[in-house]
Amino acid sequence: MSQEIWDEGLQSERTRLAWVRTAVALSTGGLGAAGLAVRHGLPAVAVAGFALAALCGAVLLIRTGVRFRRVQEALHGGRPIDAGLDALFAWLGTLSVVLGALTFVLTVR
Repeated sequence: MSQEIWDEGLQSERTRLAWVRTAVALSTGGLGAAGLAVRHGLPAVAVAGFALAALCGAVLLIRTGVRFRRVQEALHGGRPIDAGLDALFAWLGTLSVVLGALTFVLTVR
């Protein structure tokens, strides 16, 4: 009896949940940090960085269903998985948080 290297659905489901956690962290963290930045009068660069992170998180969350279907089709079809656009949004959101946090650290005394 030969055993499959992967079970149908579980790897892609775990990957989907990881993308959802990333998207939720970016969107809620970005919104919360942007709100704090506005309330404390931080420069617009900080607010824009945090807001961009929230936007990237929202886009990733919206794309979750499409990405899951693509991963399933690629796994069952034996094709490579392409997450280029989603990875770009995740990196852009992360770099936006870094920009906002760096602005916060440099301006608050």
